Amino acid sequence: MSFTFFFIGRVNPSLNGIFVENNFTTLDKAGFKKVFDKYFDSIRGYIYYRTGDADVASDLAQDIFMKLWEKKERLDDDYIKGLLYKMASDIVISQYRKDVVKSNYRANMRIEGEVFSPQDMAEFEEMKNRYSEALLLMPNVQRATFLMSREEDLKYHEIAQRLGVSVKTVEKRISGALQILKNKLLR
Repeated sequence: MSFTFFFIGRVNPSLNGIFVENNFTTLDKAGFKKVFDKYFDSIRGYIYYRTGDADVASDLAQDIFMKLWEKKERLDDDYIKGLLYKMASDIVISQYRKDVVKSNYRANMRIEGEVFSPQDMAEFEEMKNRYSEALLLMPNVQRATFLMSREEDLKYHEIAQRLGVSVKTVEKRISGALQILKNKLLR
């Protein structure tokens, strides 16, 4: 696979792998590798300077060279460096614009029902207080067992192993905790 570039002058001797054919320069795989090896680090450094993120800089630099490989544009080999920096500048600006759009979208995104009325907030606070009171009513081992199940998402057998008790004991403790919650929250 080779790429044809428009030729307006002499062949750059520092980029072996670029050949002149019928007033066009052709960049083969070896020539592309030399261009890549010569400019990749400097393009990545330029992007890093503009973005401040090494991972983003590496990704965008790779995108630039992929575009160079895929484009098959015709241009003078003396301008490859300038083209790469122009592409880098454009892709950084494009990435910045995408990030701004994402940020604005997230900031302005509203889910229906997200805005709560004062009454809803008061009911939520009351329910939260009842939940806390119900937890305080539970014996310590029952509360610990319940919280392992609900907040740590542990399975009954995992809780039993942690506490050194049987699975039936865990089931009984959680059942008792749920009964206390039901009585306290639904009154």
